[in-house]
Formats: sequence, structure tokens, C-alpha cells
Amino acid sequence: MDEVEVVVAHSERATLRVGDVFLKVDADHARVDVEVEAMALVPVPAPEVLWRRPPVLAIAAVRGTALGRLGRPSAASPRAWAAAGAAVRQLHEAPLPPWPGRRRRGPAELAAELDGECELLVANGVLPADLVTRNRQVAEAAIRPWTPVFTHGDLQAEHVFVDGDEVTGIIDWSEAGRGDALFDLATLTLGHEEHLDDVLAGYGADVDLDLIRAWWSLRSLLGVRWLVEHGFDPSAPGCEVDVLRSRM
Repeated sequence: MDEVEVVVAHSERATLRVGDVFLKVDADHARVDVEVEAMALVPVPAPEVLWRRPPVLAIAAVRGTALGRLGRPSAASPRAWAAAGAAVRQLHEAPLPPWPGRRRRGPAELAAELDGECELLVANGVLPADLVTRNRQVAEAAIRPWTPVFTHGDLQAEHVFVDGDEVTGIIDWSEAGRGDALFDLATLTLGHEEHLDDVLAGYGADVDLDLIRAWWSLRSLLGVRWLVEHGFDPSAPGCEVDVLRSRM
């Protein structure tokens, strides 16, 4: 009998693996709706949906291994990172999805979220005030009008699977929607700055590196408190707090 592996579990959702099947348990039906519809629309490799019985979604495992994991050096080749960049470009050139995106729908909303989060980080003693202030300054550049594209919305290196130099699947599409292309690129390379040039070579378009760095600070600032509250450690070596410190 296959063992049940708990891939991730917190108060919002849980993912279990049984053999070659992943079972995603999520009480937010709208989030699951987005994931299923996105996987049906995207022009890049995505998992096969096996069945859905709310609140459970069953998807098939994809071939290969994760491109990287935050806090650990990536064993993937530069060509694999470039292939990931090419896949992201293919996604961004796809027709816009019919839904707007679940959150951060524009610069004004993003700025308000960031201001509130920075206040809480300092007031609750989660991060030092000087670290928050400096990264808030860096993050400011990302808050500007952008042309929306079809974005993954949570394109961590852990969500991109490769076999050799080939992208075999991109998983976890629940945050997909219309958004800033540079947010996807920044999320993919967060904590893996040494692979940014490889990703951009595969992406094949001129990209403002200051905006990528701004998104690194912005995503990290917005994520630290949530990670702490859900049992994760953003201060582990190479993770979000180290990303913020690197901007000092």
C-alpha cells in the first residue's frame, strides 16, 4: 500500500500525496475553481486533473523534480532555468484569463496592502524597523502601472518541475490570473538570484532588473508575517528574511 505523505498543511489548505496522486483539500471553492480552469487554459505543461469532489481536488504527479527550493542551492542546470524562463514567456503571451485575479489587482491596492503589512511587521516586532523601511523603499519601484498578462501568481521554483533541461510541469495554479509579468519572474528567482540571468535568457525580453529586485523585497515583506503565523520559518538561511537583508 502507498504511504500518505503530507506535502503541506496549514489552516487554509492541505496537500497530500498518495503514490502518483496529489490530493488537495481546500475549503475555498473559488480558489479551486481558479486552479482547475487555469490548468485547462495554460499553454505550458500542467498536471492532469483526475477528479474533483469538493473540497478535494485530485491531480496526477508530474514527471521530474522541482527546479529549486527556497533556502537550498538548486541542482538544476542553467539550461533548465532558461527553459523555465521560456515557459514563463509562453504563459505571459497567452490570451488573458477571463477572471481578473484573486488579489493585488492594481498598484493602488498593492500599495495599501504593503503599507498595512509594513506597519504590522514593525508594530508586532516581527522585523526590525530599519529592515522594513529600507525594503519598503526598494519595493516602491514595483508599485506602478503595468500591462496585465496571464500570470501564475505563485511561481516559486518549487512549483516548476524539470527533467534534465525540459520543463515537465508547473503546479499550484490557485493564484493564477491577470497580473504583472515581472512578479512571476521575481517569484521564480526569489532566493536564487544567481539564476536570474539564465531565466531572463530563456524569457527572451528586456527586463528592468531594478523592478525584479523591487518585487523580491515586496513579495518578502508581504509574506513574512503569513509564513510565521502558519508555522513556516522565513528566517531560515536563504529564505525571505535573508532576501530582505541582502537589500541593506
